[in-house]
Amino acid sequence: MTPKIARFLAEQNPPSPCLVVDLDVIAHNFKRLHKALPLAQIYYAVKANPAAEILRVLEGLGSNFDAASIYEIEQCMALGIGAQRLSFGSTIKKEPDIAAAFRHGVNLFAFDSPAELDKLARAAPGARVFCRIFMTGEGADWPLSRKFGCDVDMACDLLVRARDMGLDPHGVSFHVGSQQRDLKQWDVALGKTKMLFTALTEKGIELKLINLGGGFPAKYRTRVPTLDAYGEAIMKAMTEHFGNNLPQMIVEPGRGVAGDAGVIQAEVVLISTKSYDDKRRWVYLDIGKFGGLPETMGEAIQYRLKTPHDGGPKGPVVLAGPTCDEVDVLYDAAGYQLPLDLAVGDKIQIMAAGAYTTTYASVGFNGFPPLTSYYI
Repeated sequence: MTPKIARFLAEQNPPSPCLVVDLDVIAHNFKRLHKALPLAQIYYAVKANPAAEILRVLEGLGSNFDAASIYEIEQCMALGIGAQRLSFGSTIKKEPDIAAAFRHGVNLFAFDSPAELDKLARAAPGARVFCRIFMTGEGADWPLSRKFGCDVDMACDLLVRARDMGLDPHGVSFHVGSQQRDLKQWDVALGKTKMLFTALTEKGIELKLINLGGGFPAKYRTRVPTLDAYGEAIMKAMTEHFGNNLPQMIVEPGRGVAGDAGVIQAEVVLISTKSYDDKRRWVYLDIGKFGGLPETMGEAIQYRLKTPHDGGPKGPVVLAGPTCDEVDVLYDAAGYQLPLDLAVGDKIQIMAAGAYTTTYASVGFNGFPPLTSYYI
C-alpha cells in the first residue's frame, strides 16, 4: 500500500471491489529489473495487466512488449508502440492472426510444435522464430503445465526444420513458472538451452537469442529473494553455460512489474459460522475467484491482506467470494487468520494485486460486473 493509493482510497472512497494501481511503482519495478539484468531486453508480458496507462508508462521507459494474442498486438500498436518492439509470444495462434501480425510488421514469433511451424512458414515467411522448451515449473507458486513447450530433442529438430522452411531459427525460450522462488531453476533451464545451442551449431545453425521468460515475483505471504538475487543467479548461470560469448537475452516480466503496484479494495459482505461449535469464521468478500482472483485456485497465490482492525486479537477464517458457486472459496487450508473485531461492511485491502486480476475477471457471472480499475 503506497501513500498514493492510501490517499486515493481515503479521498475518493470508490465503490468496491476495485483495483487501484500506482503507476510510479510500475516505473520503479521496471527500472529495478533493468538494473538487475542490464544486458537483457525487457518485454513486458501484456497479459499481466494490459491497461493503456501501464503500457504508456513502460513504452516511455523503453520497454518492449510480449503479446499473447493479435488483440494485444493491435492494442499496443494503437498506442503508438512500434511493431519492432513486439513479440508474438504465444505458441498457440490462428494462422490469420499470424498473418495479420506479420503484415503489421511483427517479426518475432514463438512456436513449440510442427503444426505451429507450418502456420508460421505460410503466414510469416522469413520471420524470426524461437522454440519454447518444456520446463516442469518446480519451485513456482503458479507452475505452468505441459501445455507449453516441447522436449529439447524435438526443439532441435524443429529449429532445423524452421531453417529448411525459409524461416530464421533465431533462438530458444523457456518459462520456469510464475512466482518462481527457486533461483536454481534458471540454471537448470539454461543447461538445457546450452545443449540445444551446441547441437544446432553442429547442424550449421547459430542461434542468437535466449528468451528467459518470466517468473519474477510479487510480494505475497511467502518471502521471496530480492530482485538483485534473481539477476545475480541468472547472470551466473548464463556465464557458466555460455562463457563470454553471451547470446542476446530477453525477459518477459508481468507479475514482477505490475503485481506490487496494485491494491484491490474489497468489502466484507458476510461473516458466519457453520455450527455452534465451529472454531472458524467464514468471511465472505464482494470479490472472489470470478471477480478477478482465480489465482487463488489451489490456494496457490496467497495475497497479503490489510484490515482496519490489524493489531488486535485474531482467529482462523475461511475466505470466500460472493457468487453462488461452490468453488468460489479463496482460502480454506492456507491458515489465514483475521481480527476478531472484523465486521460486515469493513473494507479489506488485498495487496500486490496489480497483475492477473482485472483481465481474469468474468464479464458477468451471477450478474456481477468486471473489476473496476483506477490508474493513478
